[in-house]
Amino acid sequence: MDKSKYIIPENLMPPAWYNIQADIPVPVPPVINPGTGQPITPADLEPIFPMPLIEQEVSQERWLEIPSAVQAIYQQWRPSPLYRARRLEKALDTPAKIYYKYEGVSPAGSHKPNTAIPQAYYNKISGIKRLTTETGAGQWGSSLALAGSFFDLDIEVYMVKVSYHQKPYRRAFMESFGAKVFPSPSGETNAGRSILEKHPESTGSLGIAISEAVEKAVQSPDTKYALGSVLNHVLLHQTVIGLEALTQLEMAADYPDIIVGCTGGGSNFAGIAFPFLGKQLRGEEKAIKFVAVEPAACPTLTKGKYAYDFGDTAQLTPLVKMHTLGSGFVPLGIHAGGLRYHGMAPLLSHILELGFIEPKAYAQLGCFAAGITFAQAEGILPAPEANHAVKGAIDEALRCKEEGVSKTILFNLCGHGNFDMQAYIDYQAGKLQDYEYSPEEIAMALAGLPVVAG
Repeated sequence: MDKSKYIIPENLMPPAWYNIQADIPVPVPPVINPGTGQPITPADLEPIFPMPLIEQEVSQERWLEIPSAVQAIYQQWRPSPLYRARRLEKALDTPAKIYYKYEGVSPAGSHKPNTAIPQAYYNKISGIKRLTTETGAGQWGSSLALAGSFFDLDIEVYMVKVSYHQKPYRRAFMESFGAKVFPSPSGETNAGRSILEKHPESTGSLGIAISEAVEKAVQSPDTKYALGSVLNHVLLHQTVIGLEALTQLEMAADYPDIIVGCTGGGSNFAGIAFPFLGKQLRGEEKAIKFVAVEPAACPTLTKGKYAYDFGDTAQLTPLVKMHTLGSGFVPLGIHAGGLRYHGMAPLLSHILELGFIEPKAYAQLGCFAAGITFAQAEGILPAPEANHAVKGAIDEALRCKEEGVSKTILFNLCGHGNFDMQAYIDYQAGKLQDYEYSPEEIAMALAGLPVVAG
């Protein structure tokens, strides 16, 4: 039989995370303190994050050891399987070879525990008692709730209001692990009350939810904030995905020509792509086409501006240089809630500026159609976010068919859609619609960007 699943034993799990900052040819622009206009110091970040994570955020070391306590929990689902999508290849009648790394095997059903577990661990050893966070579709909130239960931490989650109502089972999952979940914007914070006063019917955004979580975190010395994407240390933790995939593709005697991932804040794309890009940057392997797929309803990479901006709506965070639609941008309530963020990871934005990745934006109807094609061939129903990567991989495979070439495609199936059935119900009922922003709407969203000298 042709092999379709590649499993590596626990003793071959990556012993360290990979930090691409050691290999990129041009350093990432500094993070700016909005009060002083100067690069931030560790002291500026200490009210929000514990020192071990701040050290990871600024580290230039290529490898950062994964603590044994984190490894022990990772082993409950890692290494995750790598699949050869032979039935999908047959359904598409493509000469391409398609592989996918399946992160839906985690207890939370997505890649998010890869960073939730270490973030909870580092906060615990730093004496922290409570973590606050935001969540869009609920995968990140679910993962931090899970991690909090492992390390006996109280968890408060500000869930984007449209997703809070769209995804009650995600909310129930978080609450089952002891987390408190609030619809954002909420009446729990000044940031939330301010939004509701101006926009009582606001459906929320990740930027608003971040503002609420950060505000609560800085009010108490035993509380810190945890972020599920965007920041350097989050992308770092996710590289276990790509590092495992490297070993698994060696087992398959193959190497990718194309790597595809969906992008909201950038963490799952970085997780699959950065270890391969690092080998390319060090001259150890051939160049790969990296495709970052985002929703047309939140086109950060394809229509956003590369500029300094706040990471949240209430402008409580430092200024980072990233591809952004403006911190006040509130995306439409598409079901891919985890991709509805106004900005993009500074590291990923910087790498795009250096020309190493190719961004694409897809409308949601085509992504759901691709997800159903994938499910009927491979037996896994993807999360709405993951459907964007599925769509990108299918398009690349069909391009191979048109051109009559065989290329190896790898994509990250970052989570299953078992908690997202309402999205599929709405799709099948014809209730979903596509939407793309006009240049005038984008210009209006970008009008309020902060001015940063230099």
